[in-house]
Amino acid sequence: MSLLDPRRAVATALIASLTLALAGCGTLFYPERKGQLPGRIDPGVAIADGIGLLFFIVPGVIAYAIDFSNNTIYLPSEAGAGIDATPLDDPADTAQVDALLASRGLPRGWQAEVVRVERPRDLGQALAWIEASRVDLAAR
Repeated sequence: MSLLDPRRAVATALIASLTLALAGCGTLFYPERKGQLPGRIDPGVAIADGIGLLFFIVPGVIAYAIDFSNNTIYLPSEAGAGIDATPLDDPADTAQVDALLASRGLPRGWQAEVVRVERPRDLGQALAWIEASRVDLAAR
């Protein structure tokens, strides 16, 4: 069997394409997008994942599943994630929080509100807290 054997070339090309499809195109192309908030779908990534459907159904479906679960199929948001991490001295006092809010142009009457100053375990918990605060604000 030589290196120019057509069956070997086809098998190598098939294995390479299936490996890329199984890895999820958006996850390979844009690893920095992992964990971002959902938004508009990136057409380039969606088309690249769709090419996996041309080979077989399973690689394309897996590529879509990986990209949707990692949120790498979405375009980056212009507004950002909505999380603003600012280091404070431990423990933070009201003067520090007031100064921080004033420097960002935010209202300073936070003492009347329930404020949680806590470090989340991971991104999922931080996003859950943001979503819960949106629901609380919508109920008011």
